[in-house]
Amino acid sequence: MALSIQNIIPKIGAEFHGTNPDSKIDNVSIDSRSLQNNQSTLFFALVGPNNDAHIYLEELIAKGVQNFVVTYIPESLNSKANFLKVKNTTEALQQFAVFYRNLYSFPVIGITGSNGKTIVKEWLNFLLSPDYNIIRSPKSYNSQIGVPLSVISINEKHNLGIFEAGISTINEMQKLEPIIKPTIGLLTNIGSAHDEGFSNLGEKIKEKLKLFPNVDVLIYNKNKTIDAFIKNVKTFTWSCKDREADVFISKKTILDKTLLHIDFGDHHFEIKIPFLDDASIENAIQCMMVLLHFGYDHKTIENRMELLFPVEMRLKVKNGINNSTLIDDSYSSDFQSLKIALDFLESQKHHKKKTLILSDIFQSGLDKEELYAKVSQLIISNKINRVIGIGSTISEFKNKFLNSITFQNTEDFINAFDSLSFGNETILIKGARTFEFEKIVALLEEKTHETVLEINLNAINHNLNFFKSKLNPETKLMVMVKAFGYGNGGFEIAKLLEHHKIDYLGVAFADEGISLKTAGITTQIMVLNPENTSFPAIIQHQLEPEIYSIKGLNAFLKITEQKKLHHYPVHIKLDTGMHRLGFQENDLEELIATLKNTPSIKVKSILSHMATSDDLNHKEFALSQIDLFEKLSSKLMKELKIQPIRHILNTSGISNFPEAQYDMVRLGIGLYGISNDSEEQHYLENVSTLKSIISQIRTINEGESVGYGRRFMANKTTKIATIPIGYADGISRSWGNGLGFVTINNQKAFIVGSICMDMLMVDCSEINCKEGDQVIIFGESPTVNLIAEKTHTIPYEILTSISQRVKRVFYRE
Repeated sequence: MALSIQNIIPKIGAEFHGTNPDSKIDNVSIDSRSLQNNQSTLFFALVGPNNDAHIYLEELIAKGVQNFVVTYIPESLNSKANFLKVKNTTEALQQFAVFYRNLYSFPVIGITGSNGKTIVKEWLNFLLSPDYNIIRSPKSYNSQIGVPLSVISINEKHNLGIFEAGISTINEMQKLEPIIKPTIGLLTNIGSAHDEGFSNLGEKIKEKLKLFPNVDVLIYNKNKTIDAFIKNVKTFTWSCKDREADVFISKKTILDKTLLHIDFGDHHFEIKIPFLDDASIENAIQCMMVLLHFGYDHKTIENRMELLFPVEMRLKVKNGINNSTLIDDSYSSDFQSLKIALDFLESQKHHKKKTLILSDIFQSGLDKEELYAKVSQLIISNKINRVIGIGSTISEFKNKFLNSITFQNTEDFINAFDSLSFGNETILIKGARTFEFEKIVALLEEKTHETVLEINLNAINHNLNFFKSKLNPETKLMVMVKAFGYGNGGFEIAKLLEHHKIDYLGVAFADEGISLKTAGITTQIMVLNPENTSFPAIIQHQLEPEIYSIKGLNAFLKITEQKKLHHYPVHIKLDTGMHRLGFQENDLEELIATLKNTPSIKVKSILSHMATSDDLNHKEFALSQIDLFEKLSSKLMKELKIQPIRHILNTSGISNFPEAQYDMVRLGIGLYGISNDSEEQHYLENVSTLKSIISQIRTINEGESVGYGRRFMANKTTKIATIPIGYADGISRSWGNGLGFVTINNQKAFIVGSICMDMLMVDCSEINCKEGDQVIIFGESPTVNLIAEKTHTIPYEILTSISQRVKRVFYRE
């Protein structure tokens, strides 16, 4: 891409304000935080319900960005850059993508459906890449914004495109169709995902099919319901049931593979695929249909299909050896996904030192010299300290990287591993599947037991945006990361929130805040329950204490005066009915008198805490707290002549008492996908999934017992699975003895007998499972809410009880 601003202006209906319409751009960005933004970037300032990228324009100009698509121009920035003014920047991005797509003419596969889009796309890329130079959607970039960003990555060397399109409601696909402009359509499985956005199944199908009005051929699993909606489009269908389909398929299982018998006109042949589950089989058949459409011979199809592999669609953050942090992206290596992974590295780096382990890069559409020059520039802009290249091609271009070492293959790296030094750094491991970088991950990963708590960072983003959508544009947001991020991990989540420019982080005690500051968090941190003895450390690490008593205030003042501090920020806590901590109404006169003569501190905020915001049976009490807070805080403000931030709402308060948002709200358990309101719970995404494995399976006879105290007695022959997780890991003993269950291969397995310190046992008699199979302790099923309800506690206790010995794995889909 190398386009002139002058050429872009009419394509997006923009009004130009600037001095250099001939300015050239070769990069498009929507993320102000990306280190890849530079003078040749065209930045689209997108506006969302609670986020306006226009506020970052000055910061971007200071970093060298000169070209912007905006809906308005901040007065202070007139004449400081080129501005393309439009009515809607999201629509302008889509219009730009349409213009850009029309610059190229080659076959494009457009994929939509409810399930399987990303897997089918990745498998097609694998199957077709020996013969085509492919541009495809990176990761699962299939949204109204993701699709344009994917298409804008096309260059003149590409000769096949594979793009996926996802929609959640009506009138979205018609915007994506001209951007993708598919010549070959592929409709994957239609399932229940996003059902809430459509009135019925027919409406969903019609919307999905809007991607295909101009395709040369539409490939799909023949189905009478779908058939009824297809008109004036040539189809190429398959079925395992309907012999009227163009391709009829029968299947049978052979050990750990599925044998597919293909009847295609006069052609009859068989292929093996390394999967047994229905979803993978269906996705593989969709890919095979594309190969048939492209005219591949049976032998080639057979050979390539047998090599299909499970697709890992996550960027995972893991603890590494020697206090290092790993970002595991060890299944693909292309230029676009490298850009995404480097942005993720910046948002999740735990250390100043950043190392990249990178394999040869495939399918960039560029010649090798140009490609590795661009990769080098990308690495420089992302301030990578060390590059370890693996592969013959990247070794050839070693001189393009500073502080680099290269190896011909993964085996050479492994042989040299002991001579390399890793520690106190964040390591991005990014490699094509053929390089088997999972071996490198295994070497570098900290060794712990096989129980892990997986934290979905996409779900945290979703939940954060859900609650932000409830706030007034001017309302600030504090997010609570106390108690190790409610058991999910303090630093990692704090780093993500800092990336999203949250106004404040909240912790309970000083040591939590010190840990975050020491790790590099720069966002303001409020300590809600500081002990007087922690005040010197709070000041040393620039934390901001909540002050809730005259004794505490005087103790803090003594230290600030000794240190000759001026206007050190503090937060005044008022007790409006919780009766836990805070100044009461009869304390106000003394509080005001003390604060009037204290230049060493400054009241940054006034807050209180609601006792019943989650229980509308006590609505009157909650309203009385809000009224008292208004009265007491107003008196403080008037007497002290100050305008501090005021805040009283917690997670439940945000939803139930929106009229009391004041200047800031405090988001806690809601960020982690937990709500006390069943309707609201429906809109939140699960963040935490506790997983383990089956250590051993045994069969016991009628009359035999399991566990301590023989609390389970078998009344028939029973298959028992032992799971290596127990109450020392945070699983309550009250969840045992037949009350609780785990999920194995999507089926419930009830806990039998007492939960032990390090193990629990389940009845898996009716489940097809084996030792080593994955076990879900909680997540989608059973949910944390369900466990809390059945064990007569609250979700907070379930999450915060998970032991530190359980490894946390953070990932982004």
